[in-house]
Amino acid sequence: MYVGIDVSKDRLDVRIRPGGERCALSRDEAGLADLVKRLQAVKPELVVLEATGGYEQVVLAALVSAGLPAVAVNPQQVRHFARAIGQRAKSDPIDAEVIAHFGEAVRPELRPLPDEATRMLSELVARRRQIVEMMAAERMRRQQISSQRITRGIERHLAALQKELSEIERDLDETIRGTPAWRETEELLTGERGVGPIVARTMIADLPELGDLSRRRISALVGVAPYVRRSGKWQGQSHIAGGRASVRSVLYMATITALRCNPKIKAFYERLLAAGKIKKVAIVACMRKLLVILNAIVRDAKHREALANA
Repeated sequence: MYVGIDVSKDRLDVRIRPGGERCALSRDEAGLADLVKRLQAVKPELVVLEATGGYEQVVLAALVSAGLPAVAVNPQQVRHFARAIGQRAKSDPIDAEVIAHFGEAVRPELRPLPDEATRMLSELVARRRQIVEMMAAERMRRQQISSQRITRGIERHLAALQKELSEIERDLDETIRGTPAWRETEELLTGERGVGPIVARTMIADLPELGDLSRRRISALVGVAPYVRRSGKWQGQSHIAGGRASVRSVLYMATITALRCNPKIKAFYERLLAAGKIKKVAIVACMRKLLVILNAIVRDAKHREALANA
């Protein structure tokens, strides 16, 4: 049995394959309890939900805590799958059917849920990123405005955002410093030239797999592994796609810094340019190399710790 759940703000549309059983439940305490009871009776092989801006988190937590094999998947993957099977119509019940079919055909890998502390850290990092983006947008508007009255309003907003940013960064410091494992990982990552606290904290929060995956898998997960486009004698350009945008963004900034101050990355970049690579391709390759280095640093530290505790 494979279960697909389309999650919206107030409702859960559920479809079970094979058999075609379907139901609609409210996304509240009573609805979640009913969902868990129904699925425990079915004993599904896999329960699949789309990641829908956070609405799926409470559902996923309820299912996993009840011992059910549940996973949230990228909505884009499901949409591509729907187009591949010729499903053009879209509604909540249809989406639930497509998600169940996707689970049965693809069988996405189960992943452990982050604990409460990790979720809090991820939310702090995300909120910091949002504030920085809002401040950049306000500064851009200030340059385009001639009205003194509007300019003063933008200045007040920027001051309020700066105050909130300082509070968020203070909370991040306390959270990282209060968790020995995170503190040690941050110190390891920031020991590599070009990697600052924000890069390290983003990786701790949004890339918990760092140190546990191979160089190829971690590169693909972040979205810095090029996809080959080749058919017969035709060969197109390779491109990167997908991955975790938040990690890739800070990794780019770290790489730009590393090109100036990290001898390993700088020498690698210069070799690529000398070999005829364009700058954009060379920078992406350097991003991948820096990520692989950080992955190896964390992996080796975990290995040493495991040997010490053996």
